[in-house]
Amino acid sequence: MFSPGKNDECYTPRSGVLPILKYIPEGATVWCPFDTADSEFVKEISKRNPCVYSHIAAGGDFYEYEPEHWDVIVSNPPFTRKRQIFERALSFGKPFALLMTNAWLNDSAPKQLFSEVDLQLLMFDKRMKFGRGEKIDGYWDTPPFSTSYFCRDLLPKQIVMATLSAR
Repeated sequence: MFSPGKNDECYTPRSGVLPILKYIPEGATVWCPFDTADSEFVKEISKRNPCVYSHIAAGGDFYEYEPEHWDVIVSNPPFTRKRQIFERALSFGKPFALLMTNAWLNDSAPKQLFSEVDLQLLMFDKRMKFGRGEKIDGYWDTPPFSTSYFCRDLLPKQIVMATLSAR
């Protein structure tokens, strides 16, 4: 039986969403499969693209649910069951950008999963701060690891560097 990790529900700040926006094709419908209406992904993407979202708490289990129409996945998935999340994302054969810990590159799973498909990384100049609902002293938590968008068929080259704003 699947047991979610205690840190699986972390929120991406607006500053973490902004760098990926310029790579989303204009007019593409974006599916945010791990998000609610309050997500910064949904808020920012909806300003320029059609956006559908789903969340397991509202019955949108990523392993069972798929919206009727979408073109690109963009989200911050739970870090638990990373391999299964990327297997499912790759199975659609569509572009995606999913935030993931860079430490996962040391695992055999991404090497196996992306052996036939080019892995693209949108990497950052510093660690992204994530939230768990409440800010501490006005800031969200900075994890002890760095993250990147792990992408398929979205970036202009395999590795792109981006700057995160301070907030």
